[in-house]
Amino acid sequence: MKWWRLMFVGIGLILLVACSDQPKPEDAFQSYMDHWESGEYGQMYEILSENSKQLISKEEFVDRYTTIYEGIDMANLSFTYELPEEEQEYETEDTPSFEFEGGLDSLGGPIEFSNAATLVYEEGEESDRWAVQWNSSMIFPEMEEGDEVRAWTLDPKRGEIFDVNGEPLAVNGGVLDVGLVPGRMEEHTEEEKETLKKEVAEILDTTVEDIDQQLNQSWVTADTFVPVGSIAENDQKTKEALEDDELPRGVKLQPNPDARSYPLGEAAAHLIGYIGPIQAEELEELKDEGYTAADQLGKTGLESVLEDQLRGVEGGKVVIQTEAGETKEVLAETAAKDGKDFNLTITSEVQKSLHEQLSGESGTASAVNPMTGDVLALVSAPAYDPNAIVLGRDVKSTLNKFNRTYSPGSTFKPITAAIGLEQGVIIPEEELSIKGRTYEQNGYTVTRVPGAAQDEQVNLRDALVRSDNIYFARKTLEIGGETFLQEAREFGFGEDLPLTFPIENSQLLNGEQFDRDALLGDTGFGQGEVQMSCLHLALTYTPFVTGGDLMKPRLVSYEEAGQIWHENVMSEDTASIIREDLKAVVEDSAGTAHEPVVEGLSLAGKTGTAELKQSQEEDGQENGWFIAWDTESQDLMVSMMIEDAEGGSHYVVPKVKNVFEKLQ
Repeated sequence: MKWWRLMFVGIGLILLVACSDQPKPEDAFQSYMDHWESGEYGQMYEILSENSKQLISKEEFVDRYTTIYEGIDMANLSFTYELPEEEQEYETEDTPSFEFEGGLDSLGGPIEFSNAATLVYEEGEESDRWAVQWNSSMIFPEMEEGDEVRAWTLDPKRGEIFDVNGEPLAVNGGVLDVGLVPGRMEEHTEEEKETLKKEVAEILDTTVEDIDQQLNQSWVTADTFVPVGSIAENDQKTKEALEDDELPRGVKLQPNPDARSYPLGEAAAHLIGYIGPIQAEELEELKDEGYTAADQLGKTGLESVLEDQLRGVEGGKVVIQTEAGETKEVLAETAAKDGKDFNLTITSEVQKSLHEQLSGESGTASAVNPMTGDVLALVSAPAYDPNAIVLGRDVKSTLNKFNRTYSPGSTFKPITAAIGLEQGVIIPEEELSIKGRTYEQNGYTVTRVPGAAQDEQVNLRDALVRSDNIYFARKTLEIGGETFLQEAREFGFGEDLPLTFPIENSQLLNGEQFDRDALLGDTGFGQGEVQMSCLHLALTYTPFVTGGDLMKPRLVSYEEAGQIWHENVMSEDTASIIREDLKAVVEDSAGTAHEPVVEGLSLAGKTGTAELKQSQEEDGQENGWFIAWDTESQDLMVSMMIEDAEGGSHYVVPKVKNVFEKLQ
């Protein structure tokens, strides 16, 4: 009987092994979910039931998942589910179902869904298996056969820029797209069609070839509006030309709310800048910040400086649509966040006035309120029309000069005067004996400007009124290089200008110390290696108005007004002395800024002519400077520099006075 026992034990072992090798629906389900979470759509398909495979091919299955997930920018797909804790027994006729929770991030925001996978038992030639029953609802529960998942971005409105009074500087719209409608042109002869295209091309400064290229695109139908150019909404002359009754029918104008326009045009071109289509290299650099090839980007000026805040944040929407294109279910939606609007401290009238005076010139100008530090204007010349660039015209931007530094010439002398007074080296009424046009000491030679050559006994007022180089060179040497450097730092030299718009740092020296008398002496009257921006120069004059405090510049209105950059740069006595002397520069008949005399103006200021040459022997370009402020209202200070100015500062003085006269 023993062999019978052995036979029964053997059969039992065989049955036990056979049971343990049987496929389990839990394993098939878990494998399917693992492949899904890993994006292995081909392996998912292999786990589908034969009936499911009749509905969709492997290629179609993989393509559908790939297309849907790429289309909605899917990321972070994950699933959670619970399997039976105890081993289950299943009959071949059973259809077990396992519930799961899914979640993913999409273009429209997070999407969460609940579903269940049903499995069926299938016998095979080599082995049996459990397989997943699949249909479209397995992608998203709300989907049915024929439905599609669609997604699109929701564009934010770009923030706009206004001046201190709410006048527009950079706004959305203001542009008309010019297009042709092929159906309207069908009634014309071929000759009339060519005439129409030729006339439109001439008006829009484009070519017939470019227009034909637009009209011949595959998506164009008879009723399609085909854009061929753009014009400014307020360009009445061009609008009338395009709507001329003698022009064959076919032209249509329609507003473009996504366009950008710049009401001040050339007058604020370098300050405001412009936007344009993002380029390939820019996209490569910014792709991780959410930009796409279809986006616009701030290229220059504040459009670029404030880009992150102006552009806003895109939203998105993911929906299920029926075959008819109707939205059946919104899976996710995130509203776009519009860009931030900015009000500047800029005053449009001051900006336009400075631009007008610099028209046809090469140079720069700034205007500030010396009591508050508010920046009222920043201008660079020659300018360009940002609207023309946005409209696709062949216009190039020009170099921005107000964010660069230049030799300030004699406009630097009041800074030297302030340092000398504070150090006790300069005593206002004390006279310095100066004979002739030149002064020489230890091989260092200084030449006086012609207007100062007649004086022999010179005090501070005389030196400022007549702009005496020798006086300031000698006083600077007396102050000493180390002290001069230390005191000049109080005026912001070597620091970043605390302004929203990046501007080059002003400097006194290329190195760390004065290595020769000639360099120190020349620095005292604004030559040597001194470099200043037009705006920084204006700010260094604010202590003469405030009574000693150097004001912090403010360009954006939400910043706190009237902040001090450097406190007590000089005493009230020093500020008062220099202020009165700078009034004399304009009012005294011997003053370098006396002519032309303009009735009704009460100005104080300083002229400067910066010589740009490599050696004393050669003749170089002369840049003319004039900085002045209204001593009565004390709310406007203008600093202007014109390159290669014939007559130096004398060419600039009347231009600055024109600004005050027109704005008073």
